[in-house]
Amino acid sequence: MVDEKKIALFENFKTINTIDSERYDRYDVKRGLRNADGTGVVAGLTNISNVHGYVVSDNEKIADEGSLRYRGYDIYDLLGSEDFTHRFNYEEVSYLLLMGELPTQDQLDRFISVLDSERELPDGFTASMIMRDTPPDIMNVLARSILLLYAYDAQAEERSAHHEIHTAISLISRLPRVMVLTYFAKRARYSNESMIMHRFIPGQSTAETILSMLRPDRQFTPEEARMLDIMLCLHAEHGGGNNSTFTARVLSSADTDPYSAYAGAIGSLKGWRHGGANHQVLAMQQEIKEHVADWSDEGQVADYLAKIVNKEAFDRSGLVYGMGHAVYTKSDPRAVICKRYAEKLAVGTECEAEFNLLKTIERLAPEVILREKGTSKDMCANVDMYSGFVYSMLGVPEDLYTPLFACARMSGWAAHRFEEIVSGRRIIRPAYKSTRSGKRTYVPIEER
Repeated sequence: MVDEKKIALFENFKTINTIDSERYDRYDVKRGLRNADGTGVVAGLTNISNVHGYVVSDNEKIADEGSLRYRGYDIYDLLGSEDFTHRFNYEEVSYLLLMGELPTQDQLDRFISVLDSERELPDGFTASMIMRDTPPDIMNVLARSILLLYAYDAQAEERSAHHEIHTAISLISRLPRVMVLTYFAKRARYSNESMIMHRFIPGQSTAETILSMLRPDRQFTPEEARMLDIMLCLHAEHGGGNNSTFTARVLSSADTDPYSAYAGAIGSLKGWRHGGANHQVLAMQQEIKEHVADWSDEGQVADYLAKIVNKEAFDRSGLVYGMGHAVYTKSDPRAVICKRYAEKLAVGTECEAEFNLLKTIERLAPEVILREKGTSKDMCANVDMYSGFVYSMLGVPEDLYTPLFACARMSGWAAHRFEEIVSGRRIIRPAYKSTRSGKRTYVPIEER
């Protein structure tokens, strides 16, 4: 219930904070740091990754097949064989992002050993930080856990390469444990369920550690661990312009400590327009499943998509969540890979019908949007179209979808922080144009 005495403090909230949209055009403001054609404003340089989805020729944006490269290596090549018994890749990808080169076997073994040695949390951390006053959103616990770990670091304000790398590796190792422990703490507090606190098993990969700690019986198949490993790789990095990575770079440019920079990035990733968008995708897909009687009937699926596009169904936004991306036009390589592996797990199981429904949504959505809105914008499925489906097949609860994203992206955030503090060396400070003209006359309080 709102305190009546406080209403006057916010009753004009929208009026006070509204700026006429026409002024953005008048002053050529790049809203969202994007140009009029949707391309991003160039705000920096990076050697870490390249996100490609279109080409610009004669000042015209032309759709192109999407590609994603980590340190110059194509994501398709990095993930290698589609054999589910293939070795895990996330640790190798993390090494590549942090160190700039692919590791030798000896370098990779030593890197994994260091990750393994950093998984332990400070004494009493779980009880005092994770289990106490657990909030309903796990992302908030990840952010505050990182901030509190600052207090356990005697060199927290050091900016040396040694300290930066050690801090990054420590958080890459620890965040998955914090995530799973927080999930069970949340269940215990809000659902009156048991608090499961499995120890991590030395020698397990990051994906194996997550599944081993998450499942009550600690059991999982090689195929499941490999699928989760693939998801971690796909989310590890996505260029310097995505909101959370840019947040990490902005904070780093101010010369703040690494813990503050990474906690800020997590706050960004939580947003529903960024990492949290997967919840909207899942909710929309669930509504379609509930309202379409025959998932194999393309006419029924198209009719319901038309209702969504015409703001008659789901959240009335007119958006088909899981479709479209700020950069990718013809294809999102993350979605392509996610879809490929998801199909291998789904075929022949009770999940196959749902997988086929998602493929139908992906194929029909552009046609329906064109028919209903006359919009022929190049549009492809993004990674969120299939990521929730993959996690559900792995038995990963929805509460962990975005936190898993954060655990994976720690490697990318760290790489960009390193680059910013070495090469940026100038605080990021864009300009904002004031729309208020003239000076207002001050009126004494007794005359107002």
